[in-house]
Amino acid sequence: MELTPIFEVVRIKQEIKETTAPFASYIIRSPQDAQELAASFIADEDREVFLVMMLNTKNMVIGLHKAHVGSLNSSIVHPREVMKCAILNNAASIIVSHQHPSGDPLPSREDLEVTKRLAEAGKVLGIEVLDHVIVSHTGKHVSLKEKGYL
Repeated sequence: MELTPIFEVVRIKQEIKETTAPFASYIIRSPQDAQELAASFIADEDREVFLVMMLNTKNMVIGLHKAHVGSLNSSIVHPREVMKCAILNNAASIIVSHQHPSGDPLPSREDLEVTKRLAEAGKVLGIEVLDHVIVSHTGKHVSLKEKGYL
């Protein structure tokens, strides 16, 4: 009995839809802009949520994606999930964000490690990670770019 090889072809098609999403035509000009957008979507969550803001070449937001929902004090994020949405949306760059339900936006060691891994993956793929903003329900935020980690 001879085995026949099976080949599977998968086609990825970009679909463009008109949207009236709250972020449509939102331009990120500063860490404050990124913080405001992220906070409006995830600041009040009761668990850590990792948000990816995908940008075009003019820093206009072309998509938002909740890449991961974690636990009360952690979120395991892999570059594969973050970059997948950026690739599928033809993003030129991304800004990532997550919130600390505790209200204290100071970055943990894990936050810094994830940021470093994402920046490295972005360099390989040609999708720059512009910032990682940590937000909280208190309105406080920390930009890892402003702190010199990116």
